[in-house]
Amino acid sequence: MSDIVNESASARLERSCGPSNRDWIRIAPSRPGVERAEAFFAGHGFDPHRHDTYAIGFTLDGVQAFRYRGAVQRSFPGRVFVLHPDETHDGRAGTEIGFRYRSLYVDPGLIRDALADVRRPLPFVRDAVSDDRRLLAAIRSALEDLDRPLEDLETVQLLADLADALTAAESTGAGGTLSTRHGIAIDRARAFLDAHVRGGVTAEALEVATGLGRYALARHIRACLGTSPHRYLVLRRLDRTRALIRRGATLADAALDSGFSDQSHMTRHFKKAHGLAPGRWAAAVLRD
Repeated sequence: MSDIVNESASARLERSCGPSNRDWIRIAPSRPGVERAEAFFAGHGFDPHRHDTYAIGFTLDGVQAFRYRGAVQRSFPGRVFVLHPDETHDGRAGTEIGFRYRSLYVDPGLIRDALADVRRPLPFVRDAVSDDRRLLAAIRSALEDLDRPLEDLETVQLLADLADALTAAESTGAGGTLSTRHGIAIDRARAFLDAHVRGGVTAEALEVATGLGRYALARHIRACLGTSPHRYLVLRRLDRTRALIRRGATLADAALDSGFSDQSHMTRHFKKAHGLAPGRWAAAVLRD
């Protein structure tokens, strides 16, 4: 693609561009564990960050540039990108026109559930940007109309197709299986953490809730949910924070009501998870 983008000019642009008041984020009606969004950034999009969902989408306009797993990636219109849970990445425009994209953010637990019959760890797709037709087909219908809520059966089919497409795109093979006992323990851990978002959770409490030792549980949660138990809890707090901000809560109130000690504590975690400060995120999100 070097005939489309001059590499040195693109690199200079990516370094020089900062946040723009033309940036916007549009969040579609969501389903539990499945968020859909469209966004435009004129220059700098996101600082380095990591979240515990799969981010799977396609570029609509411009060149979407980002650093991922030690290399700069560029996605052109029509190409599909896959960012794995808990992998650090950023985002910026690769040309002067900015970039626009649509993306699905999928709870990896739902992908694991969709692959329950094969009891395996999460699929890992090493090619962050590709022309994989099966991946594109799996997500396209869900991202065509962001005004329309996804129906229940439609979501089930989306997750089934996406799980199969991710598995087919994985270059490393299945990589082991998960026992029924460990699968039950992970489900219990997830339910326990979800129920205690606003309070503290100790390793001992998780051991009692799941019947699995803390270190084994930490390893299996990372394999099947893509993150650690602590980050899973923090990111559920951030989910609550974003929902409260969209409903008009102040940053300070949203932080306290989500289980953070104060606004600065929430802001540090928000920037690590989303790559931009909560105030900038709130300003960019298009209101319903």
